[in-house]
Amino acid sequence: MTLSEMNFVLPDLMPAAAEIFLLAAVSLILVVDVFLKDSRRTTTFLMTQLALLGCFVITFMTSSAEITYTFSNMYVDDLMADFLKLLLYVTVLIVMWYSRDYMLDRAPHAKGEFYSLSLFATLGMMVMISANHFLTVYLGLELLSLSLYGMVALNRDSVQATEAAMKYFVLGALASGLLLYGMSLIYGATGTLEITAVAERLYMGAANKTVLTLGLVFLVAGLAFKLGVVPFHMWIPDVYHGAPTAITMFIGSAPKLAAFAIVMRMLVNGLIVLAADWQQMLILLSVLSMAIGNLAAIAQTNLKRMLAYSAISHMGFMLLGIVTGVVGGDARYALNAYSSAMFYVVTYVLTSAGTFGMILLLARTGFEADNLDDYKGLNKRSPWFAAIMMMLMFSMAGVPFFVGFFAKFSVLQAVVAAGYMKLAIAAVIFSLIGAYYYLRVVKIMYFDQPTDTSPIEAPLNMKVLASANGLAVAVLGIFPQALMSLCAFSLLRSL
Repeated sequence: MTLSEMNFVLPDLMPAAAEIFLLAAVSLILVVDVFLKDSRRTTTFLMTQLALLGCFVITFMTSSAEITYTFSNMYVDDLMADFLKLLLYVTVLIVMWYSRDYMLDRAPHAKGEFYSLSLFATLGMMVMISANHFLTVYLGLELLSLSLYGMVALNRDSVQATEAAMKYFVLGALASGLLLYGMSLIYGATGTLEITAVAERLYMGAANKTVLTLGLVFLVAGLAFKLGVVPFHMWIPDVYHGAPTAITMFIGSAPKLAAFAIVMRMLVNGLIVLAADWQQMLILLSVLSMAIGNLAAIAQTNLKRMLAYSAISHMGFMLLGIVTGVVGGDARYALNAYSSAMFYVVTYVLTSAGTFGMILLLARTGFEADNLDDYKGLNKRSPWFAAIMMMLMFSMAGVPFFVGFFAKFSVLQAVVAAGYMKLAIAAVIFSLIGAYYYLRVVKIMYFDQPTDTSPIEAPLNMKVLASANGLAVAVLGIFPQALMSLCAFSLLRSL
């Protein structure tokens, strides 16, 4: 029997070439790692870097302004996907370099597992970014989630890490159930799971409105958990605090890019007709996240917990950009609003990676450097690293002229343009409250007496990377236009 007689069409594999390459590479790394005698796993580390660089080259070379669908329209390759994937590879590469020495010291029995799980998580994020089908979204999400559960528990000797992994696993399973139930209701209402087909059915009015609205509620609840916004934020402080700092850094950076992508795919690409419904939900989630995230962060004495509540408030702020894309059925604000949200996520990931990188740089055997008191008098111990940390804190707080300021400004400008003035005022007030705990870190570094006067010792690669990360935050603050234009252009060619 021939292929044509079976009515089978071979899918175009080029849109998924990077994913196929990464899957083959991580499978090879898993096998090679078993036979390595090197206690530092240098070969595994280098192979991981090469795999990510290979993905970067493939994605860059196959990038096109054309929107390409494959695997029976379950997978899409567009400029938004390509841009987010390129940023994803760079972020994971940075995390790997930051984490190398820390993981060798904290989880010596899990060196190879850290690299392979990181690559599997990266593969899951790539699938999420390019998903055009609810099942593809779920497959990518579960591959990411299961990898992260394992990564959080990598340090088996730590009771804190094991407890954090259990909490993450139980709450993650609950969120996955909510998401799946929402997807099943949307399937029941529209008769399809393909995101673009769902949009078509809704546009034609061929859907059960009651079932659809109920499905939307569950879908938004599942997405809110993955974003870590109130009231689905319970896992974030415990996981950020309990996980090894290198894993916290991974969770607090790269997955935010994938979370933004699935919000865009599912709500904007698939359910834009229901914008009036999900916008109301997102406004509530956004305001609650900014309020509770910023207020709870003030009370924290642990820097990782402070950054966890900070992440909740930042994701709430990012949602403002998603909310203001469509106003009263008018989509003329869409590109400006969504590109401001994308710019916010990208800059947050860069700043978050740098901040956790500084914690890793100051940490040493038996000392985590994750309490605020550990940063007392840092300026006296190392003026340069204190300056880097200050730049990162200023960017997080939205102080001019660092990149975080322009990220906040672009989102607020989109909110005001769409006519949500009260929402913009609330966002500004909560940002001012949030500035307090960031500036407190700066005050501790520059005005308190150090409890430890020993010089800071760190590998050269860590010093260079932390310096480059801090300077990037400052330089992008002075010249933000190029990155803003890239975000806008990639969305213009994808929506």
